Amino acid sequence: MKTLVSSLRPAIVSTLLLTLLLGGVYPALTTLILKVGFPHQAEGSLIRDHGHVIGSTLIGQTFDKPEYLWGRLSATATAPYNAGASSGSNLGVNNPALIDAVKGRIKALKDADPSNTAAIPVDLVTASGSGLDPEISPAAAAYQVHRIATARHVAEDVVRAAITRSTRGRDLGVLGEPRVNVLEVNLRLDGKLK
Repeated sequence: MKTLVSSLRPAIVSTLLLTLLLGGVYPALTTLILKVGFPHQAEGSLIRDHGHVIGSTLIGQTFDKPEYLWGRLSATATAPYNAGASSGSNLGVNNPALIDAVKGRIKALKDADPSNTAAIPVDLVTASGSGLDPEISPAAAAYQVHRIATARHVAEDVVRAAITRSTRGRDLGVLGEPRVNVLEVNLRLDGKLK
């Protein structure tokens, strides 16, 4: 019996020590470092207007009025951009539901700006893998400039400037693609973000 206790003691002590270190000290230390070094990101990259949270730069929102930049379709369940139900649609390219959704979005884009004869960028008619994508390609943003400028009664250069200020390049200069944050553009157009 004494041998069993003496052989279990290191395992029990190791388990308790690792639980304390990895379950308490490490999470507390990383949380502290992130809150001090990256406070905006640690709090969810929230955007506030007079103290009221109006969105996050990390999660898309629905914009369907002609005076706003429209983002990617959301495939989340129960409601668009539902962060509690993040998922892709998992619809194959020949699935009638996907084909109908794409046709519906193409019609909405053409109805909103009938004079626009440019090719519609694919990210304006398909959902992202997460269904929460807050960004679109610069081509998708450029496609919408005329519609937004017309609806807001402003010069197209005003809309392009808001898009340029909300465009991010490749991460570290080589990773990913350039992208435009939809919420930031719309807030800039509304004068709520500089």
